[in-house]
Amino acid sequence: MIYAVTEVHGRTFGVWTLLTCTLCFVCAFNLENKPLYLVTFLSFIYAFGHFLTEYLFYHTMALSNLTTVGIFAGTSIIWMLLQWNAHQQRHVKHP
Repeated sequence: MIYAVTEVHGRTFGVWTLLTCTLCFVCAFNLENKPLYLVTFLSFIYAFGHFLTEYLFYHTMALSNLTTVGIFAGTSIIWMLLQWNAHQQRHVKHP
C-alpha cells in the first residue's frame, strides 16, 4: 500500500516540527521551569499518540514512519521522565 502525503499534511507536519523544536529549545535553557518542562513532555505524548492513532485506526501512516516518530518521541518521553526532578533549583543556606 502506498501512502500519499497531501500538501496540507506536509505543511501541518512542518509546523508541528517547528513548534516542537521551539519548545525543546526554550525548555533546554529553562529546565527548572516545571510548567514548561511539562508542556514540552506532553507535546511528545500528544505527537506520539496522534501518529499512533493515524497508524492504528485511520491507516494513513506507514509502519516505517511510525517507527521513526516512535524512536524520537519515545526516547524523549523516557528521557524526560528519568530527568523529571533532576533540574530542581538548589537552595543553599548561607551562614
